[in-house]
Amino acid sequence: MTGQTTIRKASQSPEPVPTPAKGLRGHPWLTLFSVAVGVMMVALDGTIVAIANPAIQQDLKASLSDVQWITNGYLLALAVALITAGKLGDRFGHRQTFLIGIAGFAVSSAAIGLSDSIALVIAFRVLQGLFGALLMPAALGLLRATFPAEKLNMAIGIWGMVIGASTAGGPIVGGLLVEHVSWQSVFFVNVPVGVIALVLGAVILKDHRAQNAPRSFDLLGIVLLSAAMAALIWGIIKAGESWGWGSGKTWGFLVGAVVLFGLFAAWEQNAREPLVPLGMFRSVPLSAGVVLMVLMAFAFMGGLFFVTFYLQGVKGLSPVDSGLRLLPLTAMMIVASPLAGALITKLGPRIPLVGGMLCTAGAMFGMLTLTSGTGTLATSLWFALLGLGLAPVMVGATEVIVGNAPLELSGVAGGLQQAAMQVGGALGTAVLGAVMSSKVSSEFSDNWKDAGIPVPPMPELEQAAEFGTVPQELAKAPGMTPDVLGAITKVIHDTFMSGMGLAFTVAGVVALAAALVATLAKRGVNAEAGGGGVHV
Repeated sequence: MTGQTTIRKASQSPEPVPTPAKGLRGHPWLTLFSVAVGVMMVALDGTIVAIANPAIQQDLKASLSDVQWITNGYLLALAVALITAGKLGDRFGHRQTFLIGIAGFAVSSAAIGLSDSIALVIAFRVLQGLFGALLMPAALGLLRATFPAEKLNMAIGIWGMVIGASTAGGPIVGGLLVEHVSWQSVFFVNVPVGVIALVLGAVILKDHRAQNAPRSFDLLGIVLLSAAMAALIWGIIKAGESWGWGSGKTWGFLVGAVVLFGLFAAWEQNAREPLVPLGMFRSVPLSAGVVLMVLMAFAFMGGLFFVTFYLQGVKGLSPVDSGLRLLPLTAMMIVASPLAGALITKLGPRIPLVGGMLCTAGAMFGMLTLTSGTGTLATSLWFALLGLGLAPVMVGATEVIVGNAPLELSGVAGGLQQAAMQVGGALGTAVLGAVMSSKVSSEFSDNWKDAGIPVPPMPELEQAAEFGTVPQELAKAPGMTPDVLGAITKVIHDTFMSGMGLAFTVAGVVALAAALVATLAKRGVNAEAGGGGVHV
């Protein structure tokens, strides 16, 4: 039996309507609460680390490449494992995979906090990503199985609000912890949250198995997809980090990824129980939702990487003040996410998604106006607009992907949704990081000469321009005067701002492309019909 046939048969069988739960276990809204606590830990971790990056860089003497790998290693592990993890949930139950993911994420977080080298931090971030991959698709699978079709969109809206609020709240929590405790505390905080989520999950969550749930594994499919994802993300990251986009190594990995994806697709056509039934992608809205998540994450995560260095390096703000400066982004996502869920329920996802990406693009282009002297009001405006744009995309794109998949593929759909976000984040960090580095390299020497500084530029100062941070020890250098220090500071800040501006321009263009893709979005067929699977 081929994967195509499996999809058709699944779609012909009506999905069972969840029966009302008695007591705590399996109660829909308690399930949502339990899942939200675990998801909050992972979503918070995604941006709480961003605010700690400068402190980690200084404490462990890390390079820009090292700091990028704190994010990229995590994203790489997630991107490679998410779809397989979703399939594990479909096979063994989403409750079990969710609980294992929670426990492993908390333990690996503690290990990061105990690490004393950048290599260990990166290694445990990869492990953290693997456990996060188990957790996130399982959360969506639990919601998909627990809520009746007419309430699923509302549940996903609240789920999206938790992710949005946690993602945006990370910089504030991270700022408080870094400034008043240590950078290690941003990882230790996951331990008590993980314990709470584990207890709640053990008491409340109910295992659901779809009638057509897979009974075997597509092992070759897992190997081919994992290898393809790894080659793609590795090639992108190394291109932006050291190899360059014209390198034979870069194109070797990218071409290898294309070949592996082709082999994967060919194998899935005839696999008895395919890892990813390709019939899912005959749904244009589902495919558009996946692409939309990639583009949204590219613009958001890639842009946020530089915002923290702008606030702490160029603006000279403390970690706490940096987090507070991002409060409009946090507040807008908290307010706009449930409103976006209601709007999507009433109008469908297309209009809110297009409007959200246009707002995101406007925010990215608006941040081109930022300078070292930009005041709080101006930065707050652009951060608020960014939050307003991201909220409907977080909610709507998830509904489009999960709502267009049958129940027995809810884990795979959740894995696709999360994998798309992580691939986009890795792309954004790598590509925009390469854009920044290229711009800094091309302008630093000329800016140094134009400033008339009487000493030759040092390589470490060019690296400092990539962070926008003036080394503290520079003021104590032999022969350093206030005038020379001021001139060097201006060169570093101006060069950083130029690179960041180009990065935001690219992010804005990507957001506009996402708005075009959003015109293809449509309400999930399962949300409309109460089941029925995928259009094929």
